[in-house]
Amino acid sequence: MPDLQSVAAFGEPSIQRKVAFLSRPDAYPDSPVDVTVRETHMSWVFLAGDRVYKLKKPVRLPYLDFSTLRRREAACRAELRLNRRLAGSTYEAVVPLTLQPAGFAIAGAGVTVDWLVVMRRLDERGMLERIIEDGRLERRHVDRLAMRLTRFYRHAKRVNAAAGGRLKRWRATLEDDRRFLLDPRLPLPAGAVRSIDRALRCFVRRRSPGLVSRRLVDGHGDLRPEHVWFGDTVRIIDCLEFNATLRSIDPLDEIAYLDLECRRLGAAWFGSRLRRRIATGMHDSAGEDLYLFYRCRRATLRARLAIAHLLEPEIRTPAKWPRLGSVPIKGFP
Repeated sequence: MPDLQSVAAFGEPSIQRKVAFLSRPDAYPDSPVDVTVRETHMSWVFLAGDRVYKLKKPVRLPYLDFSTLRRREAACRAELRLNRRLAGSTYEAVVPLTLQPAGFAIAGAGVTVDWLVVMRRLDERGMLERIIEDGRLERRHVDRLAMRLTRFYRHAKRVNAAAGGRLKRWRATLEDDRRFLLDPRLPLPAGAVRSIDRALRCFVRRRSPGLVSRRLVDGHGDLRPEHVWFGDTVRIIDCLEFNATLRSIDPLDEIAYLDLECRRLGAAWFGSRLRRRIATGMHDSAGEDLYLFYRCRRATLRARLAIAHLLEPEIRTPAKWPRLGSVPIKGFP
């Protein structure tokens, strides 16, 4: 088996060289007519015919580490395994990106220089975000998704966490949000930020026993309309495979996030009905105040993440983040 020393003979491949190769139709086994390239915060995504190939960036961030080939392989294999829980055969394989003197190849001979997640390409007309935007949303979509998620949450791995540690995590999370959103460099209304922060802290203080006793599962972690697809079955893609802590979640919190995102798109009724159907299916009698707490905290997180993207040295899709940072948070005391 060739070792990495042989790569030095023709140059250690940069991420730019890998992206350039994977942007070419002739790079792929089925030679698609063209390749659409999309960049995310942590990956490059290549839409090639009826397949999607994902290449992870060699980055290290506070919440993930893709800095080495071995770590990227592990992350790719975790992505395949964890996403099959809710997306099934959409996630097909993990294959090596190889290099020899003649050049790169997908699953070819030579040295493995990176790893790719291979997915079946889904029809974008089936994406929940597109369905809402097109005005095609119906109750049947809610009911199908509720059934899918209820089954998932019932059988998801239970996460055990000490009450003291959970409470400490909540306090730290709110403190991080507050510190970030009150940064004097940001043109945000400080009074509104402080008011929301006080309400959230007050809830944690008053309702901490009930909050920390909620059942946590190894969930999806990033349940948004662009990750939910309707077709022959309901498929939910792109879970947070890289961080188990971020996936450790109260199902009600995860539903509140999807509700918030649907409200942003103008479909407030969708999240409300979904919450009721799942609560019935799981026999969850949590009060409305807990749900509103989760949704409000998700709104502050959405604003924080959108602003973080705007503060990057090189902003991708700059028009996108102000829109995503503006989310409804009314209803929480």
